[in-house]
Amino acid sequence: MQKLAKREEQIMQALWKLEKAFVKEIIAILPEPKPHYNTISTMVRILVEKGFIGYTAFGKTHQYYALISKEEYQKEAVDDVLGKYFDNSYTNMVAYFAQEEKISESELEKIIKMIKNQK
Repeated sequence: MQKLAKREEQIMQALWKLEKAFVKEIIAILPEPKPHYNTISTMVRILVEKGFIGYTAFGKTHQYYALISKEEYQKEAVDDVLGKYFDNSYTNMVAYFAQEEKISESELEKIIKMIKNQK
């Protein structure tokens, strides 16, 4: 699966949230400064070509929807970061967050409980 550019990812986040949307609806929930309609329309068509988005035609207008779930993309993105920066080691990744104080002891305890409950 291809990695998305920042604006492409924002468009996908909007579609995951809205489920189905026209370009104007996508623009409405994008962060400021709001991009021009033609810019988003072009990027949406590129995402269609890449296989991330599908659409239903209503005359000359299109309603778009995600073909790739947020969970699918999330898994790919995490696996990519894990491989590039943590030598494919979840231990290294969790240790990084602990050292940077990005994860608390109670959050680590919740993770341990989740792992134990899966066995």
